[in-house]
Amino acid sequence: MIMGLAVAAGPIVFALAAYPDSLSLSWNQGRGGFLFALAFMAAELVGLRLAPSARRVWMSVPLAAAAMVYLAAAEAGFHDALVASAEDFGVQLVYSWVWLWDYVVMSSFLAAVLAIYFGKRWVRIAPAAPIFLGGSAVILSLDAFFPYDTLGPLQYVVPYMVQTNVWLIGLFDLGTATGRDNIMFLRGDHGPMVLQVFWPSAGVHSIIIYSLVMGAFLLKMNIRPDRKLLYFGIGILGTVVINMIRIFALSWYALKVTADPQRWEEFHSVAGEIMFLPWLFAFLFVVMAIETRRMKRAGPQK
Repeated sequence: MIMGLAVAAGPIVFALAAYPDSLSLSWNQGRGGFLFALAFMAAELVGLRLAPSARRVWMSVPLAAAAMVYLAAAEAGFHDALVASAEDFGVQLVYSWVWLWDYVVMSSFLAAVLAIYFGKRWVRIAPAAPIFLGGSAVILSLDAFFPYDTLGPLQYVVPYMVQTNVWLIGLFDLGTATGRDNIMFLRGDHGPMVLQVFWPSAGVHSIIIYSLVMGAFLLKMNIRPDRKLLYFGIGILGTVVINMIRIFALSWYALKVTADPQRWEEFHSVAGEIMFLPWLFAFLFVVMAIETRRMKRAGPQK
């Protein structure tokens, strides 16, 4: 399995070695999600008793080479071509449009490689990484064509999160805060600042990605349906809490650290992924650890 994992991970490792700056965790500004996809894949494949044959591994090598060629072409000018084509396709947010294609390519590559390794069973053996990357591509496409509050249903929960955040600011006496719809008016130690919250910033995209990845994990786990629903519900609640913490942290930064838009944006660009992706991986690890321990305890009884 080590050789199979090495080939599947090859393009991601290549991107890390050749273009390390591109693996930024900033939303729609880099390939940082590739690293978490690699972690998901390793968690599912390392120690797996079912290993692909050497022939299947060699069959996947040309796909890995093609993915690396794409990454090199992207850095050599394809991304610039995508930027130039954005207006022709009616793209609203160019960066989401550009990075969308990297996630499409990497998701397709991993799905194809895993299908070569395990046939149709790959969906039950190691689906998390391709689904995570594919879900990220879907969200990037929505962000590219329907940015800000264009998609009303995804924006629906934002005013409630804004009001909750305003209440928390008052509870902790961090400054003055009022909210209207998706807008917060803040005044703190460094002056006033107005924050407008849209569905990606509110973490709606992270709930969608969580649902896809957690659904893939639960599908393959041999546990009772009621426990699957319990884990899924706890994870949804935890993801909402993480998103509230993120909005609160962004508000605290504006109230207590700086009201300078440029410095605030630097923090905003990385805050979401820094909080959500580790939470997702940690929660999946805890679920797997709990169920593994339960299976070990149940084994001697059976």
